[in-house]
Amino acid sequence: PRGMFGPHFLANLAFQKYGLHQPLNSQRDRLEAEGIPLSLSTLADQIGAICVAVKPLFLLLEAHGLAADRLHADDTTVPLLAKLKTSVARIWDYVRDDRPFGGPAPPVALCYYSSDRRGEHPRAHLAGYTGILQVDRYAGFNALFEEGWADKPMTRANCWVHARREFFKLVDIRQQLKRKKKGTAPLISPLATEALEIIDRLSAIERGINGKPAAERLAVRQELSAPIVAELEAWMRETRSKLSRHDAVAKAIAYLQNDWAGFTTFLADGRICLSNNAAERQLRSVARGRKA
Repeated sequence: PRGMFGPHFLANLAFQKYGLHQPLNSQRDRLEAEGIPLSLSTLADQIGAICVAVKPLFLLLEAHGLAADRLHADDTTVPLLAKLKTSVARIWDYVRDDRPFGGPAPPVALCYYSSDRRGEHPRAHLAGYTGILQVDRYAGFNALFEEGWADKPMTRANCWVHARREFFKLVDIRQQLKRKKKGTAPLISPLATEALEIIDRLSAIERGINGKPAAERLAVRQELSAPIVAELEAWMRETRSKLSRHDAVAKAIAYLQNDWAGFTTFLADGRICLSNNAAERQLRSVARGRKA
């Protein structure tokens, strides 16, 4: 941007704010201590000018990301300052990372802001996209996989790490101590341990084919992973039939069964990952900012 500030100053201002999560008022105080008195509004104006200047670059990155055959999607909370009290807003991220199936395209992460978590936001961000979307079970994504979305609905690939977490909570000692403090009887579940053992066998296969071409990944999955998935499905059906629907293990099983098709699409496409970790990793910087 034109003005009295050079590119080094502007780059540092933006990096301090977005990279190191230093609020502009803190930067103003530091600059004043160094003999550079600048108003908060001046610094805010420079951030706005920076955003305008780099928007063409963002649009290029966005086009590259949305050209992917497969995207990871996730969201997280951010505090939003308001006159009366701080409210909760969202940061949505969409990650293109073709490296797990040997793709040559460079990875990219796209982040968008919204003041709430309504499903209209991912629908706007991904308007026209019809590829594979790797997500958690958040209902706001559901419309993207229904008939009438663009030319055709997206292909849903659910995250097995989220499914595993539902069982892991039932054997994790720290989680059980929390249950005890809340007055709920702690439970180390042998049934949850059985489910974890089966799911972990799938994860072990995935580690062996990470970075391999999609066709090779698919062949290994059809040979080795498909029988394990069938074993897990049979185990869930039999186990759930013996449990109350209020049982914690039954609820963990229901998490998988209620969208089983989304959890098994990886058996038909070698480009799909077993987890949505790529999107979750990108949001760690936002989480660090909440603690700053």
